Amino acid sequence: MSAGARRVVALVLVAALVLAGAGYLLLQALPDDSGSAGGPAEVGPPPPVESGSDQPPRRALARFYEQGLSWQACGDAQCARLEVPLDYAQPRGRTIELALLRVPARGERRASLVVNPGGPGAPGTQYAARAADVFRDPLLAHYDVVGFDPRGTGRSAPVDCLSDAELDAYLAADPVPDTAAERADLVGGYRQLGRGCVRDDAMLAAHVSTIEAARDMDVLRAALGQRRLDYFGASYGTKLGATYAELFPRRVGRLVLDGGVDVSLPSREVSLEQARGFETALRAYVQNCVEEVDDCFLGDSVEGGLDRITRFLEEVDQQPLPTSSGRDLTVGLAFYGLITPLYNRSNWYALSAGLQSGFNGNGDLLLSFADAYASRGPGGGYTDNSSEAFPAISCLDDPWSIRPGQVAAQVPDFREASPSFGEVFAWGLVGCSGQVARSTEPPIEIDGAGAAPIVVVGTTRDPATPFEWSVALADQLDSGVLVERDGDGHTGYNAGNPCVDRAVEAYLVRGEVPEDGLAC
Repeated sequence: MSAGARRVVALVLVAALVLAGAGYLLLQALPDDSGSAGGPAEVGPPPPVESGSDQPPRRALARFYEQGLSWQACGDAQCARLEVPLDYAQPRGRTIELALLRVPARGERRASLVVNPGGPGAPGTQYAARAADVFRDPLLAHYDVVGFDPRGTGRSAPVDCLSDAELDAYLAADPVPDTAAERADLVGGYRQLGRGCVRDDAMLAAHVSTIEAARDMDVLRAALGQRRLDYFGASYGTKLGATYAELFPRRVGRLVLDGGVDVSLPSREVSLEQARGFETALRAYVQNCVEEVDDCFLGDSVEGGLDRITRFLEEVDQQPLPTSSGRDLTVGLAFYGLITPLYNRSNWYALSAGLQSGFNGNGDLLLSFADAYASRGPGGGYTDNSSEAFPAISCLDDPWSIRPGQVAAQVPDFREASPSFGEVFAWGLVGCSGQVARSTEPPIEIDGAGAAPIVVVGTTRDPATPFEWSVALADQLDSGVLVERDGDGHTGYNAGNPCVDRAVEAYLVRGEVPEDGLAC
């Protein structure tokens, strides 16, 4: 493959990752908060909070709930800033601003649809900016699509834990260390990141939890002038949406949670199930090559193809591959380059191109996929802080971890779940060992009692959020309704399944709740 062709493949994959939210998405009259579709618009204060509603703002929070939004043109969209307290227990203390981006409805506007692409750490403003690709016409016609960068991410008081050079080393580290030096690099990277977040801004690092981001969404709902929140969350965005439903059940409007996260699972089981999910996705990819591609480069059997990929990673572990950038493709970067195209079946061709190049000694494509996963730009800088925000938020929500010496005892279970990736995920259990910041928010159990129907979409061979998680989330939510997509890739809406698309759009646009357990 020529250098130009490799660049095209990489660029297509980068665009697809933005749409997938990788890591790891209605005609009742409501108050109008939109101005003219193309230019600046002013939004006045929302209606007063209803008596008896969920957690009406205390007097000290009233100024946040009563703020208006000043929308200004930014490219083809509109941008604004939302002020929220850094610590909701001390609303008269330090405040931060959240970045917002709105794409106005194309037709008869119903309301604003707040969206989150997952992560945690992915900027919601970028997700909303790609609304024309992420969402289909029925939603674009009736909704203003509003994305926000959750606190600690993007342009919303971003956590900054490592320099670019330090982040390069952190991502390149061997995820399955087999020497003392590799172990020191991996564990040292975790500790360096945790300490760096606190060194840069200790107070911020302690207040980027999912619970606080969900409280921010209620301030955003009020600032948008809506009595109830309409929301589309993908991947981790489903945890954020479910948390909102627990905190503000009577403020729930129409919520779609696509690629559900099982919010009841302990951290170890989350890692174990995600390892199994990526194994399922890799096996499906290899099976497709063996059965559907003439003269598959991986061989003529699924087990043989999986073995070939495993041998390749072992070879890269022993001898990193050179690239035209001057950076080596380490085994850590090869791992990210391998799993990234598994997020979307349409990227399997890119994975084949990357692996074939890698087998031939060229690491360019796999490195470009790893860089796309980490939001690393071609010039060496990072276009967002998602790689730092992910551990900062995840470990603040749940700081549980194990010591390096305890990993060996975990490996058998993880290898059984995923022969290809199990050890990587077993070592990942050490990840929060360097966490220094601690949340002031006590953990909550989520059932969303009292909320309107919440639609959960699950994909049967989703690598990042296994289908079983969506089943569990729909069951945990008192008003949860499950829609099943039989397919590959991460998340189910706008993924080529008309049955799923119709169900989601009929619910959001017309309020038609799909049958629980609808199989598509």
